[in-house]
Amino acid sequence: MKEIVIISGKGGTGKTTITAAFASLVENKVMADCDVDAADLHLILSPDIQHEEDFYSGKTAFIRENDCTQCGKCVEVCQFDAISPDLVVDPVACEGCGVCVYFCPVNAIDFNDNLSGCWYISNTRLGPMVHARLGIAEENSGKLVTLVRRQAKLLAEQQNLDYIIVDGAPGIGCPVISSITGASAVLVVTEPTLSGQHDLERVVSLAAGHFQIPTFVCVNKYNLNEEMTDQIKEFCKSNHIHFVGQISYDDVVTKAMLNGKNIIEYSNGKTAEVIKNIWQNIEDKLGHVI
Repeated sequence: MKEIVIISGKGGTGKTTITAAFASLVENKVMADCDVDAADLHLILSPDIQHEEDFYSGKTAFIRENDCTQCGKCVEVCQFDAISPDLVVDPVACEGCGVCVYFCPVNAIDFNDNLSGCWYISNTRLGPMVHARLGIAEENSGKLVTLVRRQAKLLAEQQNLDYIIVDGAPGIGCPVISSITGASAVLVVTEPTLSGQHDLERVVSLAAGHFQIPTFVCVNKYNLNEEMTDQIKEFCKSNHIHFVGQISYDDVVTKAMLNGKNIIEYSNGKTAEVIKNIWQNIEDKLGHVI
């Protein structure tokens, strides 16, 4: 079983568009949307939810008014000013450290698990999918990403699937680390801008440098700045990173999304062919790098 994670140094590079296209190209696979802070792969794949579970992560203090003696010790020890003078916990300000619970002399503070989101196992027209949704202003998205990947792997093992195709989180923070740790390979989608190259260098340093994961790179909308595209190619060459393709700007991609389809389903044009070649390049190289 091979797990391929599609990531980017920033949001908006076309990562999910390419992931959705791979859903039509890769046989015998499970899809996983690990961009839980802004999940949108479901908008194209239209999942039919088969299983749903709540996701609990972190804790929030709650003072039981009837048991509280109003000694004020919790206000004194809280380093985040999350407890008001009238002894009410602000759930947004509370960091879940538990200090108030520990020092309360009458044990009048509950320490409840947070309902932070939900995760799902679904069927789609292109195969099974594991995805999730993090609640508004909730944290610990890295833990939810790990859960989604674990469930996708279990599903792949149960159904004897060959691939896990993961729409990873953008950037280089905790959700990305949770998306790529232990993956077979990553595909970094970038764009031909100065900031795009900077973000590419950071995420390549994380994936290929720190975690030593086989890394592929493609440039989306390359024809908006072909000089910058050449610089990105040179960066990949000098750092022994596999450059697997470049996709031109094409408004047919937007039309496909408006119709609830990926580019492979919607069009037989040049862009679809380029993405097919990108996947073929990745598949051809996987046996040599894994």
